[in-house]
Amino acid sequence: MIPPLLAAAAAPGPTLADFGKDPLWISIIKAVFIFVFLMLGVLLGVWFERKLISRMQHRYGPNRAGKFGVLQSVADGLKMGLKEDITPRTVDKAVYILAPILVAVPAFLSFSVIPFGPVVSMFGVRTPLQLTDLPVAVLLVLAMASIGVYGIVLAGWASRSPYAILGGLRSSAQVVSYEIAMGLSFVAVFLYAGTLSTSEIVAKQATGGTVNLFGLTISTPSWFAVLLIPSLLIYVVTMLGETNRVPFDLPEGEGELVGGFHTEYSSSLKFAMFMLAEYVNVFTVSAISITLFFGGWRAPWPISIWDGANQGWWPMLWFFIKLVLVFAFFVWVRASLPRIRYDQLMNFGWKVLIPLNLGWILLVATMRALRVSENHGAVVYTVAALVVVGVIVLVWRFTSVADKAAEEKKARVEEEFTRLREEPTAGGFPVPPLDLPHYHGAARKEVPSGSN
Repeated sequence: MIPPLLAAAAAPGPTLADFGKDPLWISIIKAVFIFVFLMLGVLLGVWFERKLISRMQHRYGPNRAGKFGVLQSVADGLKMGLKEDITPRTVDKAVYILAPILVAVPAFLSFSVIPFGPVVSMFGVRTPLQLTDLPVAVLLVLAMASIGVYGIVLAGWASRSPYAILGGLRSSAQVVSYEIAMGLSFVAVFLYAGTLSTSEIVAKQATGGTVNLFGLTISTPSWFAVLLIPSLLIYVVTMLGETNRVPFDLPEGEGELVGGFHTEYSSSLKFAMFMLAEYVNVFTVSAISITLFFGGWRAPWPISIWDGANQGWWPMLWFFIKLVLVFAFFVWVRASLPRIRYDQLMNFGWKVLIPLNLGWILLVATMRALRVSENHGAVVYTVAALVVVGVIVLVWRFTSVADKAAEEKKARVEEEFTRLREEPTAGGFPVPPLDLPHYHGAARKEVPSGSN
């Protein structure tokens, strides 16, 4: 006999109608589970990242604390929690203390709309494996990410340090540019799913559909990662920029900013909250990518052939495996790519990602409109494709012209500096006399005796 806690529900997946009916104690259990999962995930994630990068660099990594060094993250967390908290005298103390909280709390709240599995029976109560869901759940994640950047900016401003302020300003500019591209990469998913609810987006990826193209009926895959691969590729780039990870970790450019926005935070509990929020944000954007593009908690093929793969508590296992693989991608990118320049970062966000997103959304919206109206004219598809190609060509042309202008300006500046070095008086500024010994001797004669 299957215990009530592990009894699977008959429903294949939750809908919005299944939320808001849980008893308070069930909601508390799910909230505590998410909190514990994220805290343990950060501890294991730090160890996993250090271990994987070390093996890529032919090193051992952590191997002293515990078996395979797995307790090293626990030791580091205890050290930061018990270390003396030093607060500089010139900081704005209220904002200085509030900033880490503004970074950490929204990171945890974003995970409340992530679906872990279908409807199950938990202690005799039928409940979805998701804390809550909203008709605009994905927008909640974007809103929480926007609030989190306030903590970074305020941390730099409250520190009263030029390097910390530069890090905070860099982060705000980076998030504005890459969060726009991230939001636009979701639009194609919304158009195909017809909803902004995370649970219903997962349900839409349960089975594939059909598209009529030039009179031919073509079967579409169930995962949006295959059907909407441009949106996925753009989102992969933006999630690296959103989480300030390599190659987009400019707010924490150690070689330029001595640590970035948290320069004035000692390695204590406040600093630990910044690091905690960074890793939780990595888990959040990874979970969003799984939910929107990789079928959510549903089992991949060929596991999905098994009838019980998407029932009961098994879907949590598939979700965790996908989460580990996406996190491993973050680590692989960090170990492989160097940090780019800040002007390259901003140019790529505003001049490449956003125009490509707009062209792709136009094509997807056209295809969806044709599918609804059952008008499958080849002319409209051709026009939409030409529009996308035109946007790409314009972006390339604009970027090349801007780069050429920057190179010409750099050449002019170098030429001017060369001319000034060869002819010091060319700039029109007064030049001190070159007969310095005679000048200093005359000056000494004019100084009264006994003066300093």
